[in-house]
Amino acid sequence: MSDIIKLLPDSVANQIAAGEVVQRPASAVKELLENAIDAGANKIQLIVKDAGKALIQVIDNGCGMSVTDARMCFERHATSKVRKAEDLFAIRTMGFRGEAMASIAAIAQVEMKTRKHEDEIGTLIEIEGATFIRQEPVATPEGTSISIKNLFYNTPARRNFLKSNPAEMRHIIDEFQRVAMANPGIAFSLHHDGIEIYRLPASALKQRIVHLFGNNYNERLIPVEEETSIINLKGFIGKPEFAKKTRGEQFFFVNNRFIKDAYLNHAVNRAYEELLPDDNFPLYVLFIDIDPSKIDVNVHPTKTEIKYLDEKSIYAILHSAVKRSLGRFNISPTIDFDQETGFSSMITHKAPEEIVPPSISFNPDFNPFAADKPAARDSSYSQDSSYASFPKSYGSGGGKTPTSTKNWGSLYEIANHNPAHQSSLDLPGNEGDDQLVPVQKQLMQLHNRYIISQIKSGLMLIDQQSAHERVLYERFILHLEDRKGASQQSLFPQTVTLSPNDYELAKSLLDDIKSLGFEVREFGKNTLVIEGIPVDLGSSNINETQLFEHLIEGFKNSQQELKLDKRDALARSMARNSAIKSGTVLGQVEMNMLIEQLFACKTPNFSISGKPVIQTIGLTELDKKFDK
Repeated sequence: MSDIIKLLPDSVANQIAAGEVVQRPASAVKELLENAIDAGANKIQLIVKDAGKALIQVIDNGCGMSVTDARMCFERHATSKVRKAEDLFAIRTMGFRGEAMASIAAIAQVEMKTRKHEDEIGTLIEIEGATFIRQEPVATPEGTSISIKNLFYNTPARRNFLKSNPAEMRHIIDEFQRVAMANPGIAFSLHHDGIEIYRLPASALKQRIVHLFGNNYNERLIPVEEETSIINLKGFIGKPEFAKKTRGEQFFFVNNRFIKDAYLNHAVNRAYEELLPDDNFPLYVLFIDIDPSKIDVNVHPTKTEIKYLDEKSIYAILHSAVKRSLGRFNISPTIDFDQETGFSSMITHKAPEEIVPPSISFNPDFNPFAADKPAARDSSYSQDSSYASFPKSYGSGGGKTPTSTKNWGSLYEIANHNPAHQSSLDLPGNEGDDQLVPVQKQLMQLHNRYIISQIKSGLMLIDQQSAHERVLYERFILHLEDRKGASQQSLFPQTVTLSPNDYELAKSLLDDIKSLGFEVREFGKNTLVIEGIPVDLGSSNINETQLFEHLIEGFKNSQQELKLDKRDALARSMARNSAIKSGTVLGQVEMNMLIEQLFACKTPNFSISGKPVIQTIGLTELDKKFDK
């Protein structure tokens, strides 16, 4: 019998290694940026085309390479960082495995130009699928320029598994943000398809965070700093009121290397446990400096996981430092060298305007005991009540509203609905301000959270927020299917500026967002203009910018938690953000209309989170409470 075990050819071995190192274009971006940093560059350019599928180019002004080094860097396990096994436990550089360049060259067409500062002429190397095409002298600026073209061109199966361009571009932006945040002293720029997404000057850490995420982050940050014999900790955490529903803005760096660590993340979240709900996540950008001999960074191909010798002590230090910073902030807000945006309006060269105290007007002849008092109106319908904030089109809706076909089933019997009053109700105000619309039955609101209704067998409780979310969710799903969401034009269009990552996401969702009833168009760099909102949201005072930001944030959260399809996640996010909230006071007409709309839904008894919307308590159960 012949031998069956053979050594793999280098070309196959390189492609297998590439499967570990280069999973998508963002993986190649990370490796090239880290190599540029290790080369001592203080200016790095990243140019991307077709979300990295057509071109990834990194240009730096680092030390450059000699002719021999330029050729050697594409060999497997060739590195300038490690000489002996002990060096693996004293690593402070980014790239050290010696696999990245060989793996990238195995699955792409690579062109590299490099020149050392002391040399007069540089070197050009072209490689295609791990095969050297040419190497020759070339005139080039000092530093290194590497172009990766047609990634996965010779492994079409891998290329087919890549996501859409917006999705892949979001991963590239994520990697770019991590590298740029860890190195604020280096100037970075990012261009995609000829459009400049980032131009980051060398700066301090706080300015780098603000440049990456937006000027409004200047007032959200609290400094953290702690020096111990085990670790040195510095960075920023976010104020509790700006926490989000997703974990996107949480960054740990150990010796300037981005890592993912659920254990340390738990330490930070524990410090916020009395300040945030369970489903909210704070912003943090924290840098841990530790002796390299106390950690092992060589435990994962992507180098995003680390093992520690004394992780319990690090946990305790991290938790106490964050807790202390939050305590100091609560006592007195911190002001450092960066001007807080809240003080901008106080800085002026004009003389302060005279402060006029408020005046109160009253009728001195008013007699509360006079016989001809005006007729009192039901407070449920007063213009000053919370009814003004309830969606005006709640009963009539915009586009399709599922009121024509009742889906009562057993709920019909439970509610003991009277057929004589099944006609849909119009909201008050349609026939004059003083016209009160008769209601179907007397309802009661409990703690402005639950609606109580008497039924044959006892009483029925309805969670008002969950009920409204269910109604809006089914309505928005219809709009997305029919592409006919009605829009209400805004008197003053609003602009919303998003982070580059969220902007790419919003662009990919734009058609579906318009189907909901939004009128949105692109308006410059990372900016959209909102010219209309869905009719379903009514004419109440709505902050269009805040609503749109919450819509994007809620979409990301729904997709992460439930892995929903795009439209379903969008409808859930929209329903959650535009539904009435617990604590909203409702009048009789509003409560009746909410119940009528709920029972017209396909699934009225469950919320969009799968929890009960309706609970019934029978007379028998009530009698037991009173020992009857």
